[in-house]
Amino acid sequence: MLIALAHEAARVIMSVYASDFAVRSKGDLSPVTEADEMGERVILAGLARHFPDIPVIAEEQMAAGKTAEAADTFFLVDPLDGTKEFLSRNGEFTVNIALVKDRACVAGVVYAPATRQLFWGERQQGAACQSIGVEDAISACQWQKIAVRQPPRDGLTVLASRSHRDAETEAYLAKLKVKSLVSAGSSLKFCLVAKGEADVYPRFGRTMEWDTAAGQAVLEAAGGKVVCADGAPLHYGKTERGFDNPAFIASA
Repeated sequence: MLIALAHEAARVIMSVYASDFAVRSKGDLSPVTEADEMGERVILAGLARHFPDIPVIAEEQMAAGKTAEAADTFFLVDPLDGTKEFLSRNGEFTVNIALVKDRACVAGVVYAPATRQLFWGERQQGAACQSIGVEDAISACQWQKIAVRQPPRDGLTVLASRSHRDAETEAYLAKLKVKSLVSAGSSLKFCLVAKGEADVYPRFGRTMEWDTAAGQAVLEAAGGKVVCADGAPLHYGKTERGFDNPAFIASA
């Protein structure tokens, strides 16, 4: 059902992507478009229909001032992760929905509709991807299992945010044997590690839980891990932090 909701929301988002859309600034000065808001409404309506007893923490609702408390089980929703990529029309934006239980990501979908990449991960079930457009039927497409790779001896492929690079990231990279450095947007970075196309994604800048939960679910289901800078697992439901994340390292 989460896959179907992400696909449905992406159809609405792509209709805006093809138009001459307007851009506004939220309270934190980050950009927002009607695609973010329309996509979130689709997902929230679907989750309310199918999972009425499970609370939802969604980016645009939180930006609008809604208060939320994390339960033992809850959904995290980012209807359009990578709004800057959406604005630049480079295709590297995603729809993210994750299910959290006992502070861990147990299932998640990441869909990049502009590049037709759909990823799914579920604890103890594994991870998979498929190529699918917003007008395609999900049932007609073939899933391919994905898994992380062993780090190559000749050096790592490291992913860095296209929009967020800082001195801490550069200092961390200096400690690694890096063969190539690849820029990418949104939660696709988790998925590239999950499918064995990259090895490490370090993030020292600020992120929110809805930015990372779905990608983490995919990566961990593919055999990878996401830990904080001190080595502790990256957990969810951090109400004491306002649902933001500490620095983390995602890797195979």
